[in-house]
Amino acid sequence: MPARRSVQDPRAANAGSPGGAPGTASLPWVWERPCVLLKHGEVFLRGRNRALFEERLLANLRTALDRLDGRTWIRKGRSVTFVGGEVPGDVLLAAVRRVVGFGVVQPALRIAGGQEEIEAAAAEVLGVLRAERGRFSFAVRAKRRDRAFPLTSTQLAAAVGARVQGELGLPVDLSSPDVELRVEVERGESYLSWRRLRGLEGLPVGTSGRALALLSGGYDSPVAAHRAMRRGLRCDFVHFTGAPYTDPSSAYKAYALARELNAYQPAARLHAVPMGRAQKQLAIAGAGRVQVVAQRRLMVRAASALARDLGADALVTGDSLGQVASQTVANLAAVDEAATLPVLRPLLGWEKQEIINEATAIGTAQISVLPDEDCCSLLAPPRVTTKAHAGELQRVERRLELDEVVEELLAGAQCLSPGAPGAPTVEGARSGQSTGVTSTSPAATS
Repeated sequence: MPARRSVQDPRAANAGSPGGAPGTASLPWVWERPCVLLKHGEVFLRGRNRALFEERLLANLRTALDRLDGRTWIRKGRSVTFVGGEVPGDVLLAAVRRVVGFGVVQPALRIAGGQEEIEAAAAEVLGVLRAERGRFSFAVRAKRRDRAFPLTSTQLAAAVGARVQGELGLPVDLSSPDVELRVEVERGESYLSWRRLRGLEGLPVGTSGRALALLSGGYDSPVAAHRAMRRGLRCDFVHFTGAPYTDPSSAYKAYALARELNAYQPAARLHAVPMGRAQKQLAIAGAGRVQVVAQRRLMVRAASALARDLGADALVTGDSLGQVASQTVANLAAVDEAATLPVLRPLLGWEKQEIINEATAIGTAQISVLPDEDCCSLLAPPRVTTKAHAGELQRVERRLELDEVVEELLAGAQCLSPGAPGAPTVEGARSGQSTGVTSTSPAATS
């Protein structure tokens, strides 16, 4: 099931593998001037609005590169983008692999010159690989985009292969080679690559609009937010705490999770909403076994109001059908009834282990595993109903002034700017909107 396949952790992008790149010590001339080829993914299938998708993709790429400590460059080709700069190769590679919308990522050597320079570089690269790994089979795949180049793609592949075989004596295997050497000829320069890594694919973040992701401290909601980003949604975040009845640990986790997720999109903000007192009001109103579902209805009411202020068009949650008692069909429907915006659930059919695997791949699992006091366990009944009835929920809610409760929740919210890994953290508040309290630390939410 490709849609649910886990991605490799971009931070492990330089780990050794068959056909992997030699280390810095072996080929310093490659990583002194690193370059990466980015093949466009689903954007390639767009129709007349393809240019808009490509424009957004390049803007997101520039944002990712701007976070790096060093000068970088971008060159756009047809369905491929070339990037490089004065930064370490592994750092550049990790950054571009977190940009949603590229299907294939190829670390490469940029070569100025013609056929002779290409052949010489290919022989030297594979020579270093042979010294490190021993004998292996290889194939050369060439693509000539510059029609002024004197050889066709097939002729160039044959010429490079013959040079390598003649100098190194390596066997050719065109069907299943150990190392696949790719040569791509552009106008005035060529690119040589021997690694082909999977990108994040999907639609560029921002092309599908904006959403507000409900972010807890667990595994599920960060993965759901990441999946929403991969379908083109730019996500702001909201986290509900049990303050003043719980410590600030869950807010710290949400802050760290939002910062990690911002690595995949232009940095968004986190809104921390203390709802301990509202939870207590629900308990006093006699929620009993529907306490958890009533809390979740209150969350989506408040999140819907906040989302409208932010210009978001949907909510995103980490619900997985049947995973816990509050995530049955009946209870999810009861929660949806309280929302005024669509509630998107990217993980609805996922199993828990699939979610954990994905969290590990995107870098959020190491944060989610940390202990915290979350609001969901606060005042939770011993047994949670699996089928909350609308009438029972409405009777509890009529005992509260819901509009006033929602206003109080948002008035007490804190707006945080977690930034993104590799970028400076800038703290600030959203001015002129409903969450009017400024904070420079998640601890202020308690």
